[in-house]
Amino acid sequence: MPPEALASEPPATGRLPAERLLASGEARQELVLLHGWGSSRACWRALLPALRPWANVTLVDLPGLGGAGPPLALDELLAAIVARAPQEAVYVGWSLGGQLAALLAARYPQRVNGLVTLASNPHFAAADGWPGVVPRQLELVREGYIANPERALKRFEALQALQLDGAPAIRHALCACREAGAAGMVRGLNWLSQLDTRQVLAALPVPQLHLLGERDQLVPRGLVPALENLLRERAQAEVCLLPGAGHALPLQAPEAVAAALADFLERSGLRRPVAAAAPARLDKADIAGSFSRAAQTYDSVAKLQRDVGEGLLRRLGRVRGEVRTVLDLGCGTGYFQPALHERFPDARYIGLDLATGMLDYARRERGVEGCWVAGDAEQLPLATDSVDLVFSSLAIQWCQQPAALFAELARVLRPGGACVFSTLGPATLHQLRSAWAAVDAHPHVNEFLPASALERACAGTGSLALTLEREDFCLHYGHVRELFAELKTLGAHNMQRGRPAGLGGRKVLGGMMQAYEQFREAGRLPASYEVLYGHVVKDEQG
Repeated sequence: MPPEALASEPPATGRLPAERLLASGEARQELVLLHGWGSSRACWRALLPALRPWANVTLVDLPGLGGAGPPLALDELLAAIVARAPQEAVYVGWSLGGQLAALLAARYPQRVNGLVTLASNPHFAAADGWPGVVPRQLELVREGYIANPERALKRFEALQALQLDGAPAIRHALCACREAGAAGMVRGLNWLSQLDTRQVLAALPVPQLHLLGERDQLVPRGLVPALENLLRERAQAEVCLLPGAGHALPLQAPEAVAAALADFLERSGLRRPVAAAAPARLDKADIAGSFSRAAQTYDSVAKLQRDVGEGLLRRLGRVRGEVRTVLDLGCGTGYFQPALHERFPDARYIGLDLATGMLDYARRERGVEGCWVAGDAEQLPLATDSVDLVFSSLAIQWCQQPAALFAELARVLRPGGACVFSTLGPATLHQLRSAWAAVDAHPHVNEFLPASALERACAGTGSLALTLEREDFCLHYGHVRELFAELKTLGAHNMQRGRPAGLGGRKVLGGMMQAYEQFREAGRLPASYEVLYGHVVKDEQG
């Protein structure tokens, strides 16, 4: 397929199953990962922990190669991939996915900043001295798949693990990455036999890295000098052989692949430099530790949390469709588990929280086994399209990356699924913030995101619709120290970075208390909470 025959803009096409995973740290690059034949986007899971600290990652299922979805013609598939991808990215393709990534780089040069292939041959069939698989062997694979798909896939997996350390585990991992009921895979085998991207690679102006396995049974070692010769005019093209590695590089050698990828992007100038940004305003380890320590006493003083949660439960009447799995996001002590079970008695319940101490308490007190999960709302340890309803009461205010939060909600919710949440707005504890501001400039009160930030983050997913409403709550105290004691008992005291140690000196503390007195009403001091209730619905098309 010569590059001059390729178009520059993708036509309208159907949507492929895909995931967009935002970086857990500063995003220095966008990566799009394309799997090989006989697999699915699940093949990349082992690689994600090493990539997500510095990259936004898009995983796409490729019909015809084994991913979910109806089979597409090659042109349609390429267009469908870029339709699910960021405007600009580095494309990483494993095996046949590497050939597709090369075609995308030629077809949509404004969209592809760099190309990385793993265990990929630009011409898998041996021809005219080019090292590859004997064409008759590829034809036998095709015939075997037509006759007995399951047997052919097992043989293909065994071939990928042949002569490798830990071969049984590799075969098991390859099998686990298959998409059940995948259709149109003969089409992918046809591409494997017929595609020739040698001219494409030789003409690509973008940086290229081609990683090969020393013990790959599908890609001969002779490909290394052949590729180096093919790319001799491309100054930014590299070929690297990984010792001891086979064909299943993303599964067998994820650390080595991630390290080689990061080094290549750094050398090529494709990793954006680390910005001199301000440190995160909250430390998640502090949050988890604080709420873990508060687990035993939390429910005894959580009146606001109960009232807000009851309001959220009443809003469950807006949820439509069958609910088979409920995620209680930020479940804390599991206080709302009985009410959720009563509302959805046939649904599986998952209680997830950042604080392991809260989860330990929930396991003991709620008597529900096997449903308590430690995890971060911005990196949910749950499968894509696995949850029908997310219930989250006064938890997401501790998230610092709303875009990552809503991207994860969009990923784990099934099409048509919903999330109801409550969170705190920036007017929360404004009296206390004002009183502290009268005596010093340190951050003494937690700051929470405004509604506009949540709306922007949700809109950025492209698949979620959000409606918000506000309700104000006010608690009253005889003395400011009562408020401090309650916040400490809840584990919700000031957790801002840069906060002063303790409450300050006697003079500063006295000045703050005197300033707070201006808010006293009918002998009581008010503490206001701005509560935002959200209702999120995922598009039926996902």
